[in-house]
Amino acid sequence: MRGLFVTFEGIDRSGKTTQARLLCEALGGEALGVREPGGTEVGEQVRELLKDPGIELGPEAEALLFAAARAELVARVIRPALEEGRVVVSDRFLDSSLAYQGAARGLGVEEVEAINRFATGGLVPDLTLLLSIDPAVAAGRAGEQDRFEGEGAELQQRVLAAYEELAAADPGRWRRIDATGAPELVHAQVLAQVEAARSGARA
Repeated sequence: MRGLFVTFEGIDRSGKTTQARLLCEALGGEALGVREPGGTEVGEQVRELLKDPGIELGPEAEALLFAAARAELVARVIRPALEEGRVVVSDRFLDSSLAYQGAARGLGVEEVEAINRFATGGLVPDLTLLLSIDPAVAAGRAGEQDRFEGEGAELQQRVLAAYEELAAADPGRWRRIDATGAPELVHAQVLAQVEAARSGARA
C-alpha cells in the first residue's frame, strides 16, 4: 500500500521544522522526515547556496535551484519511501516555490508549477499543513537568519497571502493550523489532521 505524503508550509519561523520533528517522533519508525532544500548530497549543497546571504541570485535561478534539489529528493528518497508504505513528512515542498518564487517574486505561479511538475514527475502531497502565523509574531521568534528572512516583513506578507490563495484553491489537500500557540498545542492539531488523513486513506 502506498504511504502518506505530508508536507508543512508557512512563512519563515512559523514552526515548520519543530512540528515536522514532533510528528515524526509521534509516528515512530513508520515516518521518514525530510527537509527542503536538502535530504540528498546535491540538495544539501544547493541549500547552502540558497541560504547564503552573501550570494545574489535572480528569482529564475532561485526557482530552478529549488526544483533541482526537489527532483533529487523525490527520486532518491520520497518516492521509494512512499512505495514502502511509509509516512513521508517534509519540511516544505513544491508549494514553497509557488508561494515564494511564483507569487512573492513575481515569476508566476503557473510557470513555477510547470517547472516543478517536471522536477517531481507530478508528485503532489496527500496532506499539506499550513502553519498560519502573523509575520510580525514570527519575526520575534528565535531562529537562524538567512537570505530570505533578511529581506524583511514585506516578503513574508506576500508569501503568507500566496499561501492563503493556494490553500483556498485546493481545500481537499490543505489544512490551516493556528501556529501561534505552544508547540505541543500546535502538534495536537497536526496529529489530529494526519490521523484523519490516514483513516481516509485506509477507508
